[in-house]
Amino acid sequence: MKAVVLVGGFGTRLRPLTLGVNKQMLPVVDRPMIERVLAGLAAHGVTDVVLSLGYAPDAFVDAYPDRTCAGVHLEFAVEAEPLDTAGAIRFAATEAGVDETFLVVNGDVLHDVDVSTVWRTHHERGAEGTITLTPVDDPSRYGVVPLDADGRVEAFIEKPPVGEAPTNWINAGIYVLEPSVLGRIAPVGKVSIERTTFPAMVADGTLHGVQSDAYWIDAGTPATYLQAQLDLIDGTRSEVAAAIGPDVSVDGVVDRSVVMVGASVGEAASVVRSVLLPGAIVEKGVRVEDSIVGTGARVGEGSSLTDLCVLGDGVVVEPGTHLVGARVPDPDA
Repeated sequence: MKAVVLVGGFGTRLRPLTLGVNKQMLPVVDRPMIERVLAGLAAHGVTDVVLSLGYAPDAFVDAYPDRTCAGVHLEFAVEAEPLDTAGAIRFAATEAGVDETFLVVNGDVLHDVDVSTVWRTHHERGAEGTITLTPVDDPSRYGVVPLDADGRVEAFIEKPPVGEAPTNWINAGIYVLEPSVLGRIAPVGKVSIERTTFPAMVADGTLHGVQSDAYWIDAGTPATYLQAQLDLIDGTRSEVAAAIGPDVSVDGVVDRSVVMVGASVGEAASVVRSVLLPGAIVEKGVRVEDSIVGTGARVGEGSSLTDLCVLGDGVVVEPGTHLVGARVPDPDA
């Protein structure tokens, strides 16, 4: 089984964490996000993955020089210019010589979806494409997908206005596609699979959907990146990961938080519902709540970070500083 994994984005929503790091190379508890994505595919029989790369491709090439990751063989397809979702899929699949049914997944989605069932249902229905759907409370940020009684997609409504969505089942970014779908995508320029390719397939009656209420999260924002980590340590996921990494020093209080390798929490400090990336230092008397401290960042004595503060790699917060909802450095500055 082959899969195309889309990892070419700039990670804009996760800045400043992604100012120097590709989003899918950010750690999730104890390993890069991409390794968790690929391990999930391998568990369902995927043996070969094409990484569709754009921004900072060398990060992946350098990290996996033997072209293996999480038990799967890797190929790298590097776009010379951004091609959007459908363009990226066509480019990557063509570069890798994909000529049979294949999977496509977004590289910032972490989930417990039974991909094997989606694959099997796709073949049982004789679909040209099958998209996995997940329910959300607010579908206005996503592609909304109503189905008919036979599981055929009736429409593909991208980011409907608040309160106007016909359903709360959205595109989960996990697809099973036939090679014929590649022929629907223009060979040059940007093409969106959500706005162009899928609507054309809906018109032809060849796009199906499979609903799944399994765990699913788009880890592409600070809030969801934080939540994805906490879900891995509190039993929300099918897998439970260790909250405290190796070579960690904790003299304060750590409550429902992830403290990664080499990080430290000083005396009388508290870290609550937060994530400390590798080598982060929280000094004496610091309070960190609902926040993310980047790799090698230091929070000076007596400071506080609350309400989803995000510190980039190597940032130093001076002693006695109190930040609320801040991003340092400011990605918009």
